[in-house]
Amino acid sequence: GMQVAESINVLREFSEILHRRGNSIALVPTMGSLHAGKQSLVAAAREHAQAVVLSIYPIPIARGPTQNPKRSQRDREEDLSVCRGLDVDVVFEPNCDALLGPDCSTCVVEEDLSSGLCGVSLPGLFRGVCTVAAITFNIIRPHFVVLGQRNAQQVAVIKKMIADLAFPVDLVVSPTMRDPDGLALSSRNARLSPRQRTEACGVFQALSTAREMVCDGVRNVDRVIAEIIHQVGQHRRLRVIYVAVVDPNTMVPLREIVLGHTLIATAVWCDEIRLIDNVWL
Repeated sequence: GMQVAESINVLREFSEILHRRGNSIALVPTMGSLHAGKQSLVAAAREHAQAVVLSIYPIPIARGPTQNPKRSQRDREEDLSVCRGLDVDVVFEPNCDALLGPDCSTCVVEEDLSSGLCGVSLPGLFRGVCTVAAITFNIIRPHFVVLGQRNAQQVAVIKKMIADLAFPVDLVVSPTMRDPDGLALSSRNARLSPRQRTEACGVFQALSTAREMVCDGVRNVDRVIAEIIHQVGQHRRLRVIYVAVVDPNTMVPLREIVLGHTLIATAVWCDEIRLIDNVWL
């Protein structure tokens, strides 16, 4: 049956057993709220490895390490029941201070790809993401780590960290899952009212319009960005945080769109809810 580890030592024991059995291991790191998008990551993990470890750890965003968001018992029960249904082997849900406790004075900082885009409005986010990833990699020693394409900058940052720090792990990137209306699946969507939800769909509509422009031959980055900002601006509740046309590996802004090597990434406020999305060109 499914094992649940709440401490590093217990997780290490479970990992040792899997390694001794010769099982390949895929790690699916999450912040909880396991919607269908996260469930598709587990399916991708299953395709690559014999054992799946899913971690649940809300990264403290732009907070001190001691102020981790607390999870309710109900959220926890729901997530564990989803994991059982998905046949996850081990769930790692450390208590808040187990990984980044108040006495933790070491962190992993990727200094290049994490500086722009979400790194501007959420300082400290990628430091948290990288530090937690490094700690988790060290405990579990996974062969694969599975991330979703919706968090394109996180994918690029973790990929760079793996390369720079020589972690023996392969990164698997799973495509963004969308609802029929185009909205990228995210745990934040549950907080959208029906009206907000209708407007939130405007984000992917704007990205889709931009993609059509590019298909029709437009290669000018400024025109594409202006069009997205214009489209998003048609919606009363939406406010653009950023729109960027970047190289997906380096997150560096591009001067010209090169098909196959270009990502349009955006973050948008829908009232007080922050949404991110992106499309490949």
